[in-house]
Amino acid sequence: MRAVCACIVVTCALSACSVPKPEDQPAPEPVASDSRSLPGGSDGTAQTGEPTARREGGASFYSDHFQGHKTATGERFTQNKLTAASPDLPLGANVTVTNRKNGKSVDVEVNDRGPAGDGRVIDLSKMAAKRIGLGQERGVAPVTVEAKPSRQPTEELKGAVLQQAASPPPH
Repeated sequence: MRAVCACIVVTCALSACSVPKPEDQPAPEPVASDSRSLPGGSDGTAQTGEPTARREGGASFYSDHFQGHKTATGERFTQNKLTAASPDLPLGANVTVTNRKNGKSVDVEVNDRGPAGDGRVIDLSKMAAKRIGLGQERGVAPVTVEAKPSRQPTEELKGAVLQQAASPPPH
């Protein structure tokens, strides 16, 4: 029994020696912050400080009439993909659309041009519209559309989104 107690005491003493003292630990790396990056701000930065092309306005969804028609990218439109039409964001860009009434978001790919007028900034496929709570009974919802260079699949799209983030949004 004495041997077991002696082993426990020695083990505890050795483990106490292996814990680094606070002054021996490296200081945490500073975290960059950007005080300009407020949610919903119009300064073109995301919360991370990354330049962001941001649009605010209405979102609607495509009519079933467009099912199977060619989009501006040449692919066939389907209501069952997470796609969207934007009047000015680059074709192929990945964007996040957030419903400002309920906070729900969806990531979509811009593959078409539109919508035209009425304060709308994006047209969504029905699948995308459903994900943010936009349904048949509500044809238009207030949204924020954000495109970040870091989320784009090609260098060309990263550059195009960065250029849009540096420019004031169209009216």
